[in-house]
Amino acid sequence: MSQIHKRFTDEQVRVLFQGYCQGQLARTDLQDLLGIGKARFFALLKAYRHDPEGFTIAYRRSAPAKLSPEAEDAIKAALLREKAIVEDPDLPISSYNYTAIRDRLEATGIRVSVTTIIDRAKTLDCHKPRRRRKVHDREVVTASIGALIQHDASTHLWCPQAQEKWTLITSIDDYSRKLLFADFFRSESTWAHIQAAQALMQEYGLPLRYYVDSLRVFRFVQGRDSVWRKHVLETDDVETQWRKIMRLLGVDVSYALSPQAKGKVERPYRWLQDRIVRTCIYENLSTREETRDALRAELQRYNNEQVHSTTGEIPNIRFERARREGNSLFRKFVIPKPYASPQDVFCLREQRMVNGYRRISLFNHTIEVPNVPLRVYVDVHMVPDAAKQLMHIRIWYDSAMVHSLSLPLDGFRVHFSTLQVSTFQLCPTAPTL
Repeated sequence: MSQIHKRFTDEQVRVLFQGYCQGQLARTDLQDLLGIGKARFFALLKAYRHDPEGFTIAYRRSAPAKLSPEAEDAIKAALLREKAIVEDPDLPISSYNYTAIRDRLEATGIRVSVTTIIDRAKTLDCHKPRRRRKVHDREVVTASIGALIQHDASTHLWCPQAQEKWTLITSIDDYSRKLLFADFFRSESTWAHIQAAQALMQEYGLPLRYYVDSLRVFRFVQGRDSVWRKHVLETDDVETQWRKIMRLLGVDVSYALSPQAKGKVERPYRWLQDRIVRTCIYENLSTREETRDALRAELQRYNNEQVHSTTGEIPNIRFERARREGNSLFRKFVIPKPYASPQDVFCLREQRMVNGYRRISLFNHTIEVPNVPLRVYVDVHMVPDAAKQLMHIRIWYDSAMVHSLSLPLDGFRVHFSTLQVSTFQLCPTAPTL
């Protein structure tokens, strides 16, 4: 088959790519029509998106451009700095990332290929072959966005200068591989996972199912050393706070048998760790807010620029096309009756009996509950507010809210350790608390 520029004009290919970006053409159909492979397709797509008006398929044969002395010096400096980081025993980095070096050089106006960087790295003794990991990621078996959300957390020294480990909680759509939520929390806790679920659901809607591990946040099983009890019989002895919310919203939950079973969310963690830690070191970041900016930049790169190795598509393109085509199992988020506020959905729940003095005891606090019969159980909904150091409490009886108050947060150390409510999420709509 003759080369593409001999079979099509610039305008013809431009119209075809316009149709693809508008969801009118599938990638495989367009590849077959143009007679090109996946790598060539995405190279042309990138060029089209960069400059639709100046887009051209003209074939230019030229000798490799010789790098300027300034570019060579920049590559050398970047490699030597990378070497110092890799060889530093106090930093959680043990391998080179030439793609990240290329991206940093490109941000300064120096365009150079990864192959060229590797060639210079071998010359400067800045090369260490990466150990090939066994890939546990399975093929795409879900057929719609929202069919399955893989949800997980990773505690890591994300910012070495901060000298403090944080927990990154992420949620990824199984079908598109788009990261729908990601944020840093002080520690992994029930409340942190509830916040993550709230942000995702209020932005995208209710998914069909969540896929999580067997952490006590998600399930509690007596005798957790028994694989038969935990995974076969599914004998959950206590309904966790997480499961209460999922049951209220009608969202199913399934559990992974091992970390390898969650390969789709584990791989982005490795990718983010490799990128974010380096960014923090290179840019001398030291706070969680600064690290969030680095996280936001890498998430945008991952969702909008990285071609996924399994799907062969950019995650956000695959996600938006499915949404345009109605290929979605997300349901609109609606506050279930009798509640009227997200505070009564995304909250920590307890049940207490009203004593003879119309009072309840709640974590060493005595609370008066008026207009409620004696010796009945009431539902207590709690929403922590770290900014104000308050616990907002709403008491319900017989499908009606009978009392609300706020108490100091210090007396409530349940379902979370060192509480630090997050303020950033990937999705633009912040959860309402």
